[in-house]
Amino acid sequence: MSIAKHILSRRAFTALAGAAFMATMGPMTSFAQDVSVPIIVKDTTSFYWQIVLAGARQAGKDLGVNVPELGAQSESDINGQISILENAVAGAPEAVVIAPTEFKALGKPIDEAAKAVPIVGIDSAADSKSFASFLTTDNVQGGRIAADGLAAAIKEATGKEEGEVAIITSLPGVGSLDQRREGFLDQLKTKYPGLKVVADKYADGQATTGLNIMTDLITANPNLVGVFASNLIMAQGAGQAIAENKLGDKIKVIGFDSDDKTVSFLKEGVLAGLVVQDPYRMGYDGVKTALAVSKGEKVEANVDTGANLVTKANMADPKIDALLNPKVN
Repeated sequence: MSIAKHILSRRAFTALAGAAFMATMGPMTSFAQDVSVPIIVKDTTSFYWQIVLAGARQAGKDLGVNVPELGAQSESDINGQISILENAVAGAPEAVVIAPTEFKALGKPIDEAAKAVPIVGIDSAADSKSFASFLTTDNVQGGRIAADGLAAAIKEATGKEEGEVAIITSLPGVGSLDQRREGFLDQLKTKYPGLKVVADKYADGQATTGLNIMTDLITANPNLVGVFASNLIMAQGAGQAIAENKLGDKIKVIGFDSDDKTVSFLKEGVLAGLVVQDPYRMGYDGVKTALAVSKGEKVEANVDTGANLVTKANMADPKIDALLNPKVN
């Protein structure tokens, strides 16, 4: 369903529900079958966010809740996500689950939304203290895991944890990405002083830009031995550049999150590893938590949904396989 059609249908429901309330003076909770908990992701076209939506969808089925699946077409469409949030709240749902696109920009809109309905955050932080609960990967720890994975891959290839490395971040100002970068840099500083960061690049959220940045890094840094591409889109772009230049043996790349393309790169040795979250759980538990909050139940303020390093060596493990091949239908 398109966002516009969904908003219209929610408004129609709200009008009908309001009329029924005025006629009966009964509580709105009498419309239990129409309990609605929208989920707003950063980018409905991305495989990662499709997994989040699949988890939310299953939660809706299990809990008997309507879960409208909303989101922009790109993680860089910050204003689009703000408008979607405002329209979702205008539909008077029981609660809203949201993955904020940008830390600063979403702060005030979330504060305003929380005055009307409970807001549960997932994946990325925002400049707001209004979340009823926040479920996410510990992204600082995720960055540390990436650093450990990169150091191990470099040592396996060269015999030492030394050399020039780079970071490619998908977008500036995104809470989760900033935290991954922070954890990565901190881990290098404390555990791997022989690994020197020679480039720290920001992109515009597009895989093509990640490809171009990686290609430029290869040209400008002939001694480069490793790269941390801190989200799925950048891992796709960086992996494509490594594949095209046949540099998988020389430059080790650790990505973040997975899809068919990056998993293929991993199998082929183009990528050395992927830090994989549990987006299905994030979506499922996000809706479950939002429903609990709407009922006045006590919930945890912060929930770590976990992260794992996936390599060619462990990707067939049942636990890892379940993360790589989630049920999205």
